[in-house]
Amino acid sequence: MKVLITGGCGFIGSHFVEHFLKETDWKIIVFDKLTYASMGYDRLRDIECFDESRVDIYSVDLGEKVSDGIKKEVGYVDYIINLASESHVDNSISDPVPFVRNNIDLCLNLFEFAREIQPKKIIQFGTDEVYGSALEGIDYKEGDRYNPGNPYSASKAAQDALAVAYSNTYSLPVVVTNTMNIFGERQHPEKFIPICIRKILNGEQIAIHSDSKKSGTRYYLHARNAAKAVHFILSIDESIDKHDASLGKWNIVGDMEVSNLEMAIFVAAYLEKELKYEMVDFHSSRPGHDLRYSLDGGKLKEYGFKYPKTFEDSLTKTIKWYLDNKKWL
Repeated sequence: MKVLITGGCGFIGSHFVEHFLKETDWKIIVFDKLTYASMGYDRLRDIECFDESRVDIYSVDLGEKVSDGIKKEVGYVDYIINLASESHVDNSISDPVPFVRNNIDLCLNLFEFAREIQPKKIIQFGTDEVYGSALEGIDYKEGDRYNPGNPYSASKAAQDALAVAYSNTYSLPVVVTNTMNIFGERQHPEKFIPICIRKILNGEQIAIHSDSKKSGTRYYLHARNAAKAVHFILSIDESIDKHDASLGKWNIVGDMEVSNLEMAIFVAAYLEKELKYEMVDFHSSRPGHDLRYSLDGGKLKEYGFKYPKTFEDSLTKTIKWYLDNKKWL
């Protein structure tokens, strides 16, 4: 069995590589553009179980068509997991045109490549942000209307729409997953949890994004839990009617809703350090940053999936790892 992971040198991608190294005997192919977010090959080198004989890495910019040479070297793959996307919301707001074009073009080129090789299944890894801001008590289900609030989420909504279009038009076996805020080891230091750890250790003040009344909230999910869920979705019986619309979309949801302030408090308590923070009404000054996102994770549970670790166990393990690997801060 061969699985192609696009964006496999990125933060989430490295955890998917680690998962399939540990949980399968599959051959792993990595396509990566090797931008600043990939941090070269450092993430893959830091995987304890990394096995060069099982992982082939190609420097591929999916903004362009996959070359004939790459196609020949890679050959057939059973599964494709598309994690390749620009994902920093601030960057999408400050310079939207290249950001959006990149995310749309890479999907078009990847799906065209998939049409040639005809894999068994393709995972289009999406975000909760395509549904837009969720009011208290609202948890979006698979198939609910999209309402993206910024250029990043609009580009991801376009990717999901292309996945559905290629499935309908070309019978390409594309499955769309939408997931929550991902955290874990080897995350880029620009992200919130590494920022919290670094600033609390250094006695610096943390800006807590909020509106005039309260802190924003997120459902956090460890990257290995996300990989486990995708592996489960890949394994679902192929004999199930592929035209059942509900099977083409899956929410992958963290087990606990946490505010930005609660996250910072948790990190400070574990580090046994004082938390210095300021509530910043970032959302009023920068429209497009929503206070709350929320998905309904009932469908995955109904099919029998359970996460191997809870949020608190995963977060504790992650903080400890950063303390032992401070270069990643």
